[in-house]
Amino acid sequence: MKKTWVVLVVRIVLSAAMLAVLFWRVPDFEASELVPDWRPVSALWALLAIALTMGSIVLSAVRWQQVLHALDLPSRLKPLVSYYFAGQFVSNVLPTTIGGDVLRIARVSRDNGKRPESVASVVLERLTGWLVLPVMSLVAFAINRNLLPESGAARAALLINTFALVGLIGVLWLAAHQKILGRFTGHQNWLQFLGSVHLGVDHLRSHPGDARKLILAAFAFQGTLVLAAFCAARVVGIDEAGLTAMMAFIPVVLMVQVLPIGISGLGLRETALVLFLSPLGVPHAQAIALGLALYFLNLTASLVGAPAFAFGGPRRGAGVADIDPDAAEVSAA
Repeated sequence: MKKTWVVLVVRIVLSAAMLAVLFWRVPDFEASELVPDWRPVSALWALLAIALTMGSIVLSAVRWQQVLHALDLPSRLKPLVSYYFAGQFVSNVLPTTIGGDVLRIARVSRDNGKRPESVASVVLERLTGWLVLPVMSLVAFAINRNLLPESGAARAALLINTFALVGLIGVLWLAAHQKILGRFTGHQNWLQFLGSVHLGVDHLRSHPGDARKLILAAFAFQGTLVLAAFCAARVVGIDEAGLTAMMAFIPVVLMVQVLPIGISGLGLRETALVLFLSPLGVPHAQAIALGLALYFLNLTASLVGAPAFAFGGPRRGAGVADIDPDAAEVSAA
């Protein structure tokens, strides 16, 4: 437990340090610039951003449901939505390093009695999100070539996309290979979850209809997040970045912010937005304001999961207490 709190404090300090350095490096920065000029239409944009952020959580549960189906663990959507909101609350609100993914695993395995397959479902669900993000960003760059000026920011975005896409294709190939992850199928120790990942990937490979449904759910989820970021950009007064710009750069920001350096992506997200949006003419203060707005959007949507966390706990079988407190959370995407 002491180690858990030390890690949490270190991550909070790192986020604070990154934000402090960012504010210090921004020329002529005034804290008041972070507060946008309020316009009547701003309330509409803000409400739409909140609705889209909450809707994205529902869509992520749909994505998870498709993965569970591929693992022969059919589940109703309603409890999965509840588990996902509860997981978001744990990850983004509670002062703990026990991730929401761990809670989701505990609760869905309580229902189906299959812990390894439940772990594999969360791993595969996250992998599909990571696969969709670079594809979405690269498509946006192909649609709008003006987003590719001779700048280090654009090259960095393309490099991150390429690295992520190649890496994920490699991971999925390894997962599908019988002699690599497939050999763990049937194991009775913790390695059996690797075999479950293989079975899930193998099912999707042999059932293209299920794979299409999963990919469509993943695109819908990530696309909703991009639309929420587009609305948030309008709230903070960013008009220079259109929808294709959001589609190109927000997926890269989402990949960067999951690095386990700070807390909830604070500092990393804002730095990435300054890097990517500045070449488009977006003032640094507004890029930082957008990053903070995205953080508070996520926090607001996560607070909705408080009742699901408080009243949806274990009744039988596996529970959060059965999970190692120092277990690593699957990176969000």
